[in-house]
Amino acid sequence: MAANSESNRVNVKEMINKNKNGKNMSNLTDAVVPAILFMIALISVLTTIGIIYTLLSEAIEFFRRVPIWDFFTGTVLRPLSQNPEFGILPLINGTIISSLIAIFVAGPIGIMTAVYLSEYATDKLRRTLKPMLEILAGIPTIVYGFFAFTFVTPVIRAIFPAVEATNILSPGLIMGVMIIPMIASLSEDAMTSVPNSMREGALALGATKLEITFKVVIPAALSGIISSFVLGISRAIGETMIVTIASGSSKNFTFDITQSMQTMTAYIVEVAGGDAPAGSTIYYSLYAVALTLFVFTLMMNLLARYVSRKFREEY
Repeated sequence: MAANSESNRVNVKEMINKNKNGKNMSNLTDAVVPAILFMIALISVLTTIGIIYTLLSEAIEFFRRVPIWDFFTGTVLRPLSQNPEFGILPLINGTIISSLIAIFVAGPIGIMTAVYLSEYATDKLRRTLKPMLEILAGIPTIVYGFFAFTFVTPVIRAIFPAVEATNILSPGLIMGVMIIPMIASLSEDAMTSVPNSMREGALALGATKLEITFKVVIPAALSGIISSFVLGISRAIGETMIVTIASGSSKNFTFDITQSMQTMTAYIVEVAGGDAPAGSTIYYSLYAVALTLFVFTLMMNLLARYVSRKFREEY
């Protein structure tokens, strides 16, 4: 009995020591993990600050050479001319037009796809179709660009011969196809999150399936649907390869979608591709355009957050 009692005391002592060691490790983990996560978050913040600092510092040098008023109100962009002009309006015009074409394509298709997946498709069919739809988002944009240039543009020109070989219409259409998964997926998530009790209540009042969809579900999910649209436009504004390949490099200030235009991203690619000697005005114009594009996308993201909070419904 005395031997057993001694053995029990030893085991209890070992257990206490193990618990102490475990607590020490837990305390160490609790202290280290937040520090590691803070460092990772800090890297993201510092990277953003570094990008803003780089854009601002180089853009300021550009605006020392070119008046800021001429830059934002000029309709002529001839950076390689003997008498260069640096009006950014042709680039803003091309960016907005291509984005509008994209959202006109992606908006109706994306929202109707979301309605079908959320309200009409069976669970099995939804689990099959949604991943297939999201494959579109994984296709490299350079593939979309070549598809727009080698297939879509010839088809459009066969119907409308006046369309130029490079134009803003075909890349706008393909950008719309590119952002359909974003709009459809986010909108479908927003509609799915609407409680079934709202559907059942409307059904009990005699509403049809279509009436429930358009008078109950869509209004209830409006904040998520609008946010998906804003994020889709933001994605289209920042698109580079499709417009670079299919839209050409003509810096036209026009509203004719059959003509070649250039977007801000395509201009950045052109200048960064070697046409601009370091330290020249055209080189610094790269940063001025990039800063403008940064402000554009930042405003769209802020708008998306504002819309999401403004129309958010909590159930």
